[in-house]
Amino acid sequence: MEIIDNVGNTPDKLLEVLIAVQESSEENYISEEQLVSVSKGLGVTLSKAYGVATFYSMLSLKQRGKYVIQLCNSAPCYVNKAFEIIRAFEENLGIKVGEVTDDGLFSLEFVSCIGACHMAPAVKINDEVFGNLDRFKVKSILEEIIRRER
Repeated sequence: MEIIDNVGNTPDKLLEVLIAVQESSEENYISEEQLVSVSKGLGVTLSKAYGVATFYSMLSLKQRGKYVIQLCNSAPCYVNKAFEIIRAFEENLGIKVGEVTDDGLFSLEFVSCIGACHMAPAVKINDEVFGNLDRFKVKSILEEIIRRER
């Protein structure tokens, strides 16, 4: 596997290799076949590779959109009506949490915390955090992303 050749073939490179594998995927995830290749290439058990791939919210073993919308479901977001924000994303995108839009542009997923409790309710879209959200901000954020993609 070329990524292992570039990053390194020792077990301590597991997380770095998994991130690189996912970044090279058009569907923004690590396939079962890739996970097996990484496991063999680094000399770690498949269960170890699977454990790392499922522990970190930045990694996924299922297809995701180009824009991964991570919905925080921690207590601060919840008490600040995050459920309304979740509903706004679902309505605007026409998908439910755990799904990907037909065009492959967006996916929705829950995460335990994004570290933005001070601006709850908040979401993380790829590497950018958006906070103090309401239905109007959700619509505006999505419209801006779609505009940039055209």
